[in-house]
Amino acid sequence: MMPDLIHRFVVTDLVPMLTALFVAITCALLGSFLVLRRQSMMGDAISHSVLPGLAASFLLLGTRSSTAMLVGAAIAGVGTVLLIEIVKRFGKVEPGAAMGVVFSVLFALGVVLIEVGARDVDLDPDCVLHGVLEGLAWWGAPKEWSGYFSITTYTSATTGIPRQLPTALVVMVLISGVIVLAFKELRIASFDPGLASSLEFRAGAINAVLMILVAIATVASFEAVGSILVIALLICPAASARILTDRLHVHVILSVLIAAITSVAGYAFASWIAPHIGFPNGISTAGTIAVTSGVALGLAVVFSPTHGLVGQMRAQRAVQERVLVENLIGTLYRIAESSAATSEVPRTSSELQSFSDRVYKHASAQHLVTLTQATVSLTDAGRKQAAELVRRHRLWETYLVEEAGLRPDHVHETAEQLEHARRRRGTTIEPEIKRETDPHGKPIPSADR
Repeated sequence: MMPDLIHRFVVTDLVPMLTALFVAITCALLGSFLVLRRQSMMGDAISHSVLPGLAASFLLLGTRSSTAMLVGAAIAGVGTVLLIEIVKRFGKVEPGAAMGVVFSVLFALGVVLIEVGARDVDLDPDCVLHGVLEGLAWWGAPKEWSGYFSITTYTSATTGIPRQLPTALVVMVLISGVIVLAFKELRIASFDPGLASSLEFRAGAINAVLMILVAIATVASFEAVGSILVIALLICPAASARILTDRLHVHVILSVLIAAITSVAGYAFASWIAPHIGFPNGISTAGTIAVTSGVALGLAVVFSPTHGLVGQMRAQRAVQERVLVENLIGTLYRIAESSAATSEVPRTSSELQSFSDRVYKHASAQHLVTLTQATVSLTDAGRKQAAELVRRHRLWETYLVEEAGLRPDHVHETAEQLEHARRRRGTTIEPEIKRETDPHGKPIPSADR
């Protein structure tokens, strides 16, 4: 005999939670490629534009059967893709504008059809927008464990599980299989459609297949979770993953994980936590999952170590500290170059007044300078790095004068910025000019110094 608590969970929560989970995974897989291809709005467009297909099916057939929904919405979804291509090609507008025009018109048409048909057909506009996750209870769930090993338990017309769950499962398996089998083609077509075409992958056909998969996923998910959640799940998990990584396979895995976590967390909050914090009847499950996905995206935007606000602030601070340290060792090199005095420079020297104790400590921690209470001097490593810095500075001055045609007295500040420039992988940049002296007559340190 199944404990009452577990049985109550199976009856009221298991099916909607799994349905939301399967839909989230499906949308995250497709959304990963939509985000990479800069077609996130296509998911939004298809999610909106299937509405007239659903409404037309209701009006013509007077039923909410899954077959009628699938046919009507699939026709509308594929028609949306074709209309966007027609508007983009013949209207000569950018893709975003074409999508905006098509889905706005089709969605408005769907709303009108719903309002017209709602008098005669059992159709609730709120269900189209928010879904019916809360109503997917499995009232026929058996209390005996042995009942779950019988096929009739799941397929019976009276006690079987709601059809939205197996529909979501089948679509998830179908789309997962297609993506696994065509991952290489999707990857190449997403990053370089020209290369895909040259390899005879037919980028246009790959794009069409992707759009059809999005239409199928949208149609299969529409009744259970509604258009709002479909849009959120197509974009938010994939966008969150994109902020967290630059590697495609990691991006897809992260997108699926984020979608799974936010769907379960959103459902748990709406169904189990909300009634205890002032919402006795609970709150919209689909809306809460969408909000949770948005919160996950917000956290990624803020805390991503590479592309997030915190990561960018840390990177900017690191660059500022590097530039200050390089300015310090460059100044010490120039002082030593212009003076025959000892290599130890008083920290009270006028040339060093702009450097704080923090800069000295950073340079000392990198073993670039030797500090005493009153003086500072370059180490061997610091002298070598300072010579490279000064070399880049004077090469840039030479380049700006000889190649850009600037006056010698106008190039110092620009060269001072360019001397710190780094490539993405951290390597330095210097112009390929072979000169012994810069425009001011100062010697350019050799590259092997």
